[in-house]
Amino acid sequence: MKWYRDGDADAFDRLYARYRAPLYRYVLRQCAGCAEVDELYQDVWLRVVRARHQWKESQRFRPWLYRIAHNRVVDHWRARGATREDIDLPDTPDGSPLQEVIAHLRDCVARLKKLLGHLPAVQRDAFLLKEEGGLTLAEIAQVTGAERETVKSRLRYALKSLRQGLEGCDD
Repeated sequence: MKWYRDGDADAFDRLYARYRAPLYRYVLRQCAGCAEVDELYQDVWLRVVRARHQWKESQRFRPWLYRIAHNRVVDHWRARGATREDIDLPDTPDGSPLQEVIAHLRDCVARLKKLLGHLPAVQRDAFLLKEEGGLTLAEIAQVTGAERETVKSRLRYALKSLRQGLEGCDD
């Protein structure tokens, strides 16, 4: 990010290549069911471009990027006057040729999507930042503006709910 901030346009390409997939999945899972997912995703990158001179070397890029994405998603839901509590997550493509395995996996994926969609927004956000974004507890706290222990609790409750709802999917 330092190189990009200082004028190296190729550095942006490297940042984009590294973070595009996990960031897209994060935005997708936070805004599933809304038609503006691609627009929101591009807007996050546009905000990175516009704010590049505000980034400080003392900051790690990944939490800074996800803070921008988190704020953009929150703004999106506020503007719509909607809530992030119950969203429909998109279908996940099949990957296995075995019909029995496919049916079991589809059931587990459907259950996971439903469970994620019904988690309280703060728990879902913490979970997705950890799993999709790869952020640490401290980084999630920085992104969400919550205390580290609060993030830890949110993750613990989210994982407990997900594990309970996914019983039978680990075989």
